[in-house]
Amino acid sequence: MQPDQPGATPASPAPSSTHPYQSLTPDVVLDALATLDLHGDGRLQALSSYENRVYQIHLEDRSIVVAKFYRPGRWSEAQILEEHAFSAELTAAEVPAVAPLELKGATLHEHAGFAFSVSPYRGGRPPELDDFEVLEWIGRFLARIHTVGGKQPFATRPALDLQSFGIASRDWLLGHDKIPLDVQGLWEKHCNQALDLIAATALATDAKGAFGTEFRSLRLHGDCHPGNILWTPTDRPDGGPHFVDLDDARTGFAVQDLWMLLSGERAQRTGQLSGLLEGYEQFREFDRRELALIEPLRTLRLIHYSAWLARRWQDPIFPINFPWFGSSDYWNGQVQMLQDQCEAMEEAPLYC
Repeated sequence: MQPDQPGATPASPAPSSTHPYQSLTPDVVLDALATLDLHGDGRLQALSSYENRVYQIHLEDRSIVVAKFYRPGRWSEAQILEEHAFSAELTAAEVPAVAPLELKGATLHEHAGFAFSVSPYRGGRPPELDDFEVLEWIGRFLARIHTVGGKQPFATRPALDLQSFGIASRDWLLGHDKIPLDVQGLWEKHCNQALDLIAATALATDAKGAFGTEFRSLRLHGDCHPGNILWTPTDRPDGGPHFVDLDDARTGFAVQDLWMLLSGERAQRTGQLSGLLEGYEQFREFDRRELALIEPLRTLRLIHYSAWLARRWQDPIFPINFPWFGSSDYWNGQVQMLQDQCEAMEEAPLYC
């Protein structure tokens, strides 16, 4: 979400040398697959993933699989299995989502203290989101994802709402002194202003954690940005989009899976939204009142992202990949972005 800020010095503590992922060596990865009778030929490539560890592995039979080792302590076994079940529902409905393989009667496995799953390899590139036909195609499949997602609720996975993404993130950052004192008061002021604006929307929940709105909530992909859609040439039998990484699947509103595919100036975003909805509404009705939630959702992601980085700082991969995080310059930039988001939330929402 954030632009790189080279040269900034992190204000956060040094990462731990004893983080659980330190013990996840290539030998451990290959041994884990061997317990499932999947034998690597020695070629193993780490894929871009910060929350979990994900590897592309070539097997002796010349096939390729992707192994995901889940971050310890993030999700419960029941929550991971709910994600797997949702993925299986999608593939059964012929939605091109990449679901974990069932191996030895299970999709979730354990080795050396790590929970892991294995999925088939799917190649592809990010979709061309300036192409109306591509947007329309993606919109059709998002509608099909939501049709499946609306059939039943999650039992254990949480909702994407004001409390979990906004208030809890703010309170954790302030409670753990993650914001430099010279910026803390200003950041807290603008964060509170933003949260107050969001509290007036459908993203606020009641005391029991239920959305207090007439909008319909459903199971979502939850993190549907362009990097989680692999596009393959349309002249292939399986051409088009493949949706990957349902690790952030949550309960929420349909617009959550659309807004992260919008970028650029307002006119450009309106055009992209038009393409997505042109395809979406061929399969499922979309409540355009949800468009008013785009900027509140963007603001929640902004706040949550800072807390996510701070919570993960003891993982050695984070200081390496986010060296700009934690300085006064970083947090001053967040203040400006919160100010901008408050203005955006008070503007008329996108409409097409």
